[in-house]
Amino acid sequence: MENKLTPLEAIHVVSALEDCVDQLFVLNSVIAGKPEINQEKVDTLTRLLEQRKLLEAQYVELISPEKSQDEYLENELTKKIHKNTLEINKFMRINKSHEDSGQKIHKDLHFVLNVLESTLLEVKSQHTFNSLVEIVEKEKENKKKIQDVISKEEESRKRLKQLQKAVIDTKKEQEIELENKNELIANLKDKLQEIKAKTNMEVRYLKKDAEVRLACFQKKSKIAEQDLRNELATLNRQVEDESRCNVEIETFLRLQHTLLEEKVEYWMNKYDTDVENKQLELDNLKQTKLADLTRLQELTETFFEYSKVIEEDRLEKEAQLEKEKLELKEKIACSKIQAWWRGIMVRQQLGPFKPKKKKKGTKGKKKGKKK
Repeated sequence: MENKLTPLEAIHVVSALEDCVDQLFVLNSVIAGKPEINQEKVDTLTRLLEQRKLLEAQYVELISPEKSQDEYLENELTKKIHKNTLEINKFMRINKSHEDSGQKIHKDLHFVLNVLESTLLEVKSQHTFNSLVEIVEKEKENKKKIQDVISKEEESRKRLKQLQKAVIDTKKEQEIELENKNELIANLKDKLQEIKAKTNMEVRYLKKDAEVRLACFQKKSKIAEQDLRNELATLNRQVEDESRCNVEIETFLRLQHTLLEEKVEYWMNKYDTDVENKQLELDNLKQTKLADLTRLQELTETFFEYSKVIEEDRLEKEAQLEKEKLELKEKIACSKIQAWWRGIMVRQQLGPFKPKKKKKGTKGKKKGKKK
């Protein structure tokens, strides 16, 4: 985030910074004659510290349980570490007086003066003070790094003391172990003499035992050889018997093979003959089937024609019957209609059933008769 100032605030800050720069410049001029820190001495101290770290790493690797311990190398490495420590202490004692408070004040004044000048230029040109914030952050990081270096230095010193103590303890343990190994070597030498004497006796015994075993083995080998010879003769006789049996079996099989070939030839001929006969029968059956199919087709056509005629005749008869029934119904209906009409005419005295007109005389007579 940019640290922006207003124009009025920038003017106030510029005035204050210019005043500070002037005063610091005067103070720096007063103590300008003081000597600065020698870079060569700093490089020397750095080299000694790196050399000590390397020696400590080599010592840790040497005393690790994974490697075999070499007492001579361990002593030499211990001497080098001790010598390096003395050099560092000597260097610190010699150069301690050169690091006085005046040099530190001069260095700090020079640094603050540069920071204020750069900040003053930034405030005048851009009305910001980002460079001051960045320098403060960098100084914090540098201070943190210095603290880390100091803590690592303290840890290294503690580690060195521990390693020196471990070296002393390791030497004591190795001396005790060396004494134990010397005693063990003396005991092993005595046991070696005893073992040599015992071994000589065992060798003589084993030699005699081997000679006896060899004689027994040769005797057994002869007996086994004779048994094998007898077995070989028996096997030869068995081979001869098997060869003779094989010849007889082969002769028998050849004879059987010849008989079977004759039978096969007979059956093949019979097969060909039967196949030809069956083929003729099959051809005859096919011709018969063809003729039957033709006859069946003709009969089918005839059947369909007769069926058609019968159906037509049946339909004609049914139509005639229906016609006759219809005519009969019409006749009955006509008769009923005629009877109904005749009844109406009779009842209504219509047509021929109308009464005839009579003469008066006859009419009176008729009335008298009716009375």
